[in-house]
Amino acid sequence: MGWKSLDDMDLAGKVVLIRVDINVPVADGQVTDATRIERIKPTIDDILAKGGKPVLLAHFGRPKGKVVPEMSLGLIRGTVQDILGVPVRFADDCIGLPAKKAVSELTDGEVLLLENTRFHPEETENDPRFSASLAALGDVYCNDAFSAAHRAHASTEGIARLLPSCAGRLMQAELEALQAALGAPKRPVVALVGGAKVSTKIDLLGNLVSKVDALVIGGGMANTFLVARGMQIGKSLAEVDMAETASDIMEKAEAANCRIVLPSDIVIAHEFKAGAENNTVPADACPIDAMILDAGPASVETITSVIASAETLIWNGPLGAFEIPPFDAATNAAALSAAELSREGKLVSVAGGGDTVAALNVSGAAKDFTYISTAGGAFLEWMEGKTLPGVAALEGQDSTA
Repeated sequence: MGWKSLDDMDLAGKVVLIRVDINVPVADGQVTDATRIERIKPTIDDILAKGGKPVLLAHFGRPKGKVVPEMSLGLIRGTVQDILGVPVRFADDCIGLPAKKAVSELTDGEVLLLENTRFHPEETENDPRFSASLAALGDVYCNDAFSAAHRAHASTEGIARLLPSCAGRLMQAELEALQAALGAPKRPVVALVGGAKVSTKIDLLGNLVSKVDALVIGGGMANTFLVARGMQIGKSLAEVDMAETASDIMEKAEAANCRIVLPSDIVIAHEFKAGAENNTVPADACPIDAMILDAGPASVETITSVIASAETLIWNGPLGAFEIPPFDAATNAAALSAAELSREGKLVSVAGGGDTVAALNVSGAAKDFTYISTAGGAFLEWMEGKTLPGVAALEGQDSTA
C-alpha cells in the first residue's frame, strides 16, 4: 500500500486537518446514533498524543452549496465534545477569517470543528482554490473518512495533493481489512452478495467472479438468477429484464472457475408480512401466486458449508427479507455460522454496504465479524474494483511531514 499512516508522521506542534465523516442522524436536536463520531476517537486521541492540533473537516446533510442552518455542524458540537472527552471549539465557516482565527486560538489538548464544508459549492466541485483555502489552515492532512473516499471533493481529494498526507486510524482499518479481503486474501475466498437488484450490483458481481472461489447469491437478486436458469418465480421480486446479464455473469464465473451458489430450496408465502403463513419448496417449484421471501434450510446448509470451507468471507447484503420474521432465518443462520468461525480464528470475515450492517446486527453476529464497514457506497465501489479518489490521492503524494 502506498499511503502513510499516523505512525509515519511527525505531528508535534502541527495543525492537522482531519477529514472525518460525522454525518450522524439527528432528531429533535439530539444525535440518535453516534457511531460515526465514536469511530473517529482513536484518530483524534493519537494526534493529540503526538502533540498535534486536530481540526475537523466534515459535511452534514446535503445543503447543496448553500448555508442551511439545520445542517450546521454546530448542532452536534456538544455530542462530539462529549465523545472525544476534550474541549471542542467551533468555527462558523471552514475557510476564511473565521476559520483562520479559530485555528490560531487553538491550544494544546483542544479540538476545532469547522462548519459544514458543503455549505460551499466549491467543495463538491473539487475547486482548486477552495482546496487551497482549506490547506492554508493546516500543516498536515489526515483522511479518516473512508465512507467519503469515493467522492472527488476538495476535502477528500484536492487537499491531499497540497499537504503532507496520511490515513487516520479508521481509514487505515478499512483499507487493511479490504486488502485482506480482496487484495491479498487467504484462500479459498467466498463472497456472499444479497439484496434486491442485480442492476445495482453488476459491476460488483462481475469483479468478484474473477477474484473469489465461490459466490453465494441471495435475496431478490437470486430470483433473477433463477429466472436466468429457466425457473418460475411466481410473484417474487426480480428484474426479469436482467436475466441475460445474470446468465453472462454465470458464464464469466464458470470461465474463472468460480462456483455460483443459488438457493436449492426456497421459503414462499402469499403475502409479505410478519408471521405470514409460509412453506418451503424446491427452488423450481414456486407457485404462480406466491413469492420467494427467503432461502430454505437445505440452501442454508449448503451456504454454511461453503463458508466453512473458506479462509476469507466477503459479505454484502441479506439472503432474504430479513426485516420481517420469519424471513430472516437464512440470513441469521449464515451470519451466526460465519461469526462463530471468525471468533474461533478460522475465518477472516469482512462485511459492509447497504442493509448489511443492519442484518448482521439483527442476527447478533456483527460483534464477531473480523471487520464491518459502515461505508456503504465507498465499500461497494472498492469491491467493484474501482479507484477511490480519496484513497488514490493519499497514494499519489509522497510528501513527508
